[in-house]
Amino acid sequence: MESIKFNSEGLIPVIIQQYDTNEVLMLAWMNKESLEETIKTKKTCFWSRSRNKIWKKGETSGNTQLVKDIKFDCDKDTILIKVDSNGPACHTGKNSCFFNKK
Repeated sequence: MESIKFNSEGLIPVIIQQYDTNEVLMLAWMNKESLEETIKTKKTCFWSRSRNKIWKKGETSGNTQLVKDIKFDCDKDTILIKVDSNGPACHTGKNSCFFNKK
């Protein structure tokens, strides 16, 4: 945990990817506490910048994400988490947050 490079706000960007299809589902942020909770529970937990609090994915929607793998990039300033998502990842109801085309 000591070698992870959180930004000046104590956050690190996290890419969430479906483990079996490799579809990128979302980008979120974690702080140390939410990362530790994710590792402990094997369910994604993030830091909500808009609500300024810990956010357990699926706590209101029921669309949880079971963690299959966690990897850090070479600089340890970005996290990739492969999950088994049991519903849409996006608050719009879309499977992925990345559906807007140029």
